[in-house]
Amino acid sequence: MNNDQKTKEFYDRLRLQLIEDTQWPSPYMYKFIVPAMLEKIAEIEAIFNDTNAEIQTRDSSKGTYTSVSIKVTMESPDAVIEKYLEVSQVEGVISL
Repeated sequence: MNNDQKTKEFYDRLRLQLIEDTQWPSPYMYKFIVPAMLEKIAEIEAIFNDTNAEIQTRDSSKGTYTSVSIKVTMESPDAVIEKYLEVSQVEGVISL
């Protein structure tokens, strides 16, 4: 199984879980880890511009990585997944 197929299956499972467990619109918490570079954090923040998102960052103990937590009200499971896909384009990002 290639990575594209694994990714599609992951998002299909997530979509089903979000449909079953949540009434929409609903608050959603995203968590990402990125290299501790201001431009990477800014790229992620830009994806959530105009969403009234609460964004918190915390540097790792050695300062090499930054965790980014984003709490935002999303309209649907598809909107949640759309943001994950946008953020996945940021080089070095890990979605949690």
